[in-house]
Amino acid sequence: MVRRFRAQADNCATLGSPLYAALLADAADDAAAGGPVWRAAAPLAELPGGALGALRFLGASHRLALDGSAPALAATYPSCGGSASAAHAWKALRALCDEVADTPRWLALLDQGVQTNEVGRAAALLGGFLTVARATALPLRVLEVGTSAGLNLRWDLFRYGSHWGPADSPVDQGSPWVGVSLPSFAPSTVDIVSREGCDVAPIDPLSDDGRLTLLSYVWPDMDRRFHLLEAACSVAAAVPASVSEESADTWLHGKLASPAPGVATVVFHSVFLQYVPTDARAALLATLADAGRNATADAPLAWLRLEPPGALGPPDFEVCLCLWPGGEDRRLGTCHPHGVWVRWDG
Repeated sequence: MVRRFRAQADNCATLGSPLYAALLADAADDAAAGGPVWRAAAPLAELPGGALGALRFLGASHRLALDGSAPALAATYPSCGGSASAAHAWKALRALCDEVADTPRWLALLDQGVQTNEVGRAAALLGGFLTVARATALPLRVLEVGTSAGLNLRWDLFRYGSHWGPADSPVDQGSPWVGVSLPSFAPSTVDIVSREGCDVAPIDPLSDDGRLTLLSYVWPDMDRRFHLLEAACSVAAAVPASVSEESADTWLHGKLASPAPGVATVVFHSVFLQYVPTDARAALLATLADAGRNATADAPLAWLRLEPPGALGPPDFEVCLCLWPGGEDRRLGTCHPHGVWVRWDG
């Protein structure tokens, strides 16, 4: 666990959160010495690396700061209106660990899986959706697996700087594209006939509890991510989307049991596959392959994903698209894990 805390500290530093990088480095040292962090975080020691124990620990403490249960920590977190040095934040976090260790609520928070509804990733996925719409000239039926709160099911209602999307959208992604190539922003509008998703533990972004849960997993010194998430929750309140509590393999098998004529079905996900058990992942990929073989020009199928290229991946993630009939799989671009920048290959 100490080793994973230190590794996550390095990741936080690389991805732009000096606060969390400093806190995790201090927390790792404290846990190694058997201090309050060890007593509070001990239940995480038996989890596999993919369970992201370090981020569960930070998310649980952030949740207490956000809901007013940890005022001393909140006073040091920008997300809560606080402003203080990392040293003051560490002092407050260490004291909180001493206070909450072994309490039922704390243990329940640690037991929750990390769910990052990274709205910024929609900017990287946008080019893929537009590629499908342009190639098929059909309305889109969008199906997201591992959708959590389903915020990115509303990707077409976000604004992408001056390039694409409704001008009055509260979610403005800006212009994250870097390099010499840009995706084609045609068509200028896309008809979405249905928005559906699934998750083994979906979060309701319209409830106070759900919203706080989502916010708790955003790193407190990253203002842009906070603003995008809060704005996307307001879009979710205005535009419904269906999210089922079900595993991705069984849910998708039902959704793709037969072709859907007159629409282009787009199955998509972002930073999802690493959390799927091996058997379920194999079943999901087999379902996609079977449905692809049955796709027609009038009922095409697309598989759009944003994933690390390896088990956990380097800082650059890949955006890939497979479109049936045909089944050509290609990389469209690379991006920052939070969608801060996108480099388009096309």
